[in-house]
Amino acid sequence: MLDNEEFMLENSPRELTQNPLRKIWMPCRSAHIAQRGVCMTNCPTLIVTVGLPARGKTYISKKLTRYLNWIGVPTKEFNVGQYRRECLKIYKSFEFFRPDNEEGLKIRRQCALAALNDVRQYLSVEGGQVAVFDATNTTRERRGTIVKFAEQNGFKVFFVESVCEDPDVIAQNIVQVKLDSPDYIHCNTEEAIEDFMKRIKCYESSYQPLDEVLDRDLSYIKIIDVGCRFLVNRVLDHVQSRIVYYLMNIHITPRSIYLCRHGESDLNIKGRIGGDSALSARGKEYAKCLRKFIQEQNITDLKVWTSQMKRTIQTAESLGVPYEQWKSLNEIDAGVCEEMMYEEIQQHFPLEFALRDQDKYRYRYPKGESYEDLVQRLEPVIMELERQENVLVVCHQAVMRCLLAYFLDKTADELPYLKCPLHTVLKLTPMAYGCKVESVYLGVDSVNTHRDRPENVRAQRTTEDALLTVPAHL
Repeated sequence: MLDNEEFMLENSPRELTQNPLRKIWMPCRSAHIAQRGVCMTNCPTLIVTVGLPARGKTYISKKLTRYLNWIGVPTKEFNVGQYRRECLKIYKSFEFFRPDNEEGLKIRRQCALAALNDVRQYLSVEGGQVAVFDATNTTRERRGTIVKFAEQNGFKVFFVESVCEDPDVIAQNIVQVKLDSPDYIHCNTEEAIEDFMKRIKCYESSYQPLDEVLDRDLSYIKIIDVGCRFLVNRVLDHVQSRIVYYLMNIHITPRSIYLCRHGESDLNIKGRIGGDSALSARGKEYAKCLRKFIQEQNITDLKVWTSQMKRTIQTAESLGVPYEQWKSLNEIDAGVCEEMMYEEIQQHFPLEFALRDQDKYRYRYPKGESYEDLVQRLEPVIMELERQENVLVVCHQAVMRCLLAYFLDKTADELPYLKCPLHTVLKLTPMAYGCKVESVYLGVDSVNTHRDRPENVRAQRTTEDALLTVPAHL
């Protein structure tokens, strides 16, 4: 029931105002919604992991959180094990997890409730859209409590269960992840493995997997043997379908992803953005060095991807191997500013230049794109990168920033200022909970195209202030 003031607000004609960063018209009183990111569902979603220890639940939770944040859905992970460590301080042994340990059960229940309270705060107060509740949640009773909590707070629930009986995969997960846990910081490897195997046994007796009949009304995906098979049930909305699509594409096969920009181009030398120019003499020299570097890496079954632009194609041609062109990998479209120098943009479009500095991620060039647009365009590339093993992506500065931000879990504010210099290869090796990065400069000089974040972003700033961080060029 609306009171009179709310009724007047809902039914009175609403003024429209243009958001200069998004170049769209919107009701004045709803303008704050734009700050929450991409809203894909009419109510927040609670993702709940299910499964025995060492089944990759935290790996899945972290990857899902990183992916959803990258595509613009505000997401946060809540790991109940971390709450338990903060509460308990010192872990002694698997005895804490025995089903007949009343004190242990009480503490674990309190930690789960504390995590759920933080979930409520995040989704109801802080503007989050998705929360990932990372815990074993192995009993139907525990899952029922979570469903009831979600119903009381108006959240949708989606369960993600990881089932694995392969002893080699379980042992690998224990060695790669669990031995680095604070729980085993003072244990040797053999003691830690023995204790953790006993911890798993404590859960096995009470484990109730999601059941096709008993849980037919729940929304869930069951991931079997690290993605060999999947069972999907009752996908209710767009967010859940995106989650399913993503989880069906990721894998844990060891591999490396190589990211680099094209060789220096003629327009790079002149300080002009965008365009479709050819490689400079130094750019061609870099392409030859890149070929030598890739050969020295001795990579089996390497796939090479480029954009459809001349400078990436010319770079890949020098490699002497097959390559695939992706339109999605084309550089950000600078619209009316294509092939202009920053000095010219400041001269002809000083307001646009200032607006971009105020919010570089969301700013959209007139008749062009924003970094936010670019992230959406690159989502299919990320999905295919997750499916593949060893890949070399020869791309552009803005594109490389977006791809790098995904793997390094960078925020929208950090993304447009990531340093991706010319003639440098980044080797990314996905690890259990993150990504190892190696930067290799191939020794060929080039211009600097990186513009640091300016301090003065006011529309009324002087030309000198506006151009303070513009890199040198011809």
